Amino acid sequence: MRYFRIVVLVLAFGSTGATAQDMTEESVDSAASAGASDVIENGSEAGLQAWIAGFRGRALAAGISAVTFESAMAGVHFLPNVIERDRKQDEFTKTIWDYLDKAVSEDRIVAGQKALKAHGPLLDQIEARYGVDKHVVLAIWGLESAYGLVRGDIDTPSALATLAYDTRRGAFFEAELIAALQILQSGVVKPSAMLGSWAGAMGHTQFMPSSYLKLAVKFDGSGKADVWSDDPADALASTAAYLANAGWKKGGRWGDEVRLPTGFDYGLAGDRTQKPLSIWAELGVTLPDATRLPASGWASLLLPAGARGPAFLVYDNFAAIEAYNKADAYVIAVGHLADRIAGGAAFKASWPRDLRALTLGERKEMQSLLLTAGVYSGTADGKVGPLTVAAVKAFQRARGMVLDGYPSLEILQALR
Repeated sequence: MRYFRIVVLVLAFGSTGATAQDMTEESVDSAASAGASDVIENGSEAGLQAWIAGFRGRALAAGISAVTFESAMAGVHFLPNVIERDRKQDEFTKTIWDYLDKAVSEDRIVAGQKALKAHGPLLDQIEARYGVDKHVVLAIWGLESAYGLVRGDIDTPSALATLAYDTRRGAFFEAELIAALQILQSGVVKPSAMLGSWAGAMGHTQFMPSSYLKLAVKFDGSGKADVWSDDPADALASTAAYLANAGWKKGGRWGDEVRLPTGFDYGLAGDRTQKPLSIWAELGVTLPDATRLPASGWASLLLPAGARGPAFLVYDNFAAIEAYNKADAYVIAVGHLADRIAGGAAFKASWPRDLRALTLGERKEMQSLLLTAGVYSGTADGKVGPLTVAAVKAFQRARGMVLDGYPSLEILQALR
């Protein structure tokens, strides 16, 4: 059995953003926050250069040569736009349907089908080697860089140094900067060519430097993986290798949209533990066309928009994609885009488009009120994850409401 992390609200992800292998929602970012001081509100070029002078000793102690350090860090500058974009992650949220409208748009589907034709033999070889569905690899490529068209043009050392100097997640980004310097020291890419997103993710499928060091592969087996060049082979193979390492099961699906019977107990959704498909079938869960579920297998029930939106049974491969990005919306987008590229249909159920996402302030207020009610054990940080969902369910149970755990405006108003 596998365990799944439930995230309802999603960050406004976009191409070349803090997506690949990034930490989101109520994840424990101890490495990023340990010992962090107050956030730098008025960073400067002089402040960054002073930070770099202090960082030099730590980098050399980590095995970075003085030559590599001087070459890589000579062109590093403070990037205020990077700080601004990092700050806005928690402030600008989308509902999952707004996110999917863009992530799995008709244009992206068509572009994916064209990319499948153009790179079919390569994707077939990668699937054969790693056992990962080529459509899923293709979907990640589409979401992360629009199939290689938008790989990011920000100097990676500058972005990472700026974020490490900022201190909000200083330890995390300093570790990523050291990983980037290790990559440069290997000689696989020159400092001038190490470009990516504002958060330091690089290449066609937006690998963070530490993930590159751990899991990137050279498709033809010679030398080190090059995820920066126009040739996507190494990046796509590395993505497949990443998913395989995360436990991808060959021939399996990420999940399926399902239909729930009238009177279904929504409290069964969001359970971290999977149940046998035979149990879900006994409870009246079917595929959207009312046909029975497969006879064998295990799945967890996911309601990303609460009781009024589509329902999904998600399998082990959902968790494998989740290792790439922990947001449920991202995983659903990857799986659904993969299905649509392969000729699958759109979701049958409608999203509750009359609802809106809560603002950051409203999410913090909800968590504060849940704390006061004695049903929440987290902090009022506005990040909606499993602790918040469980607290909402506890409040709904006490009020005799539908137990879907969805942190809606209705819940906030009831708490008030």
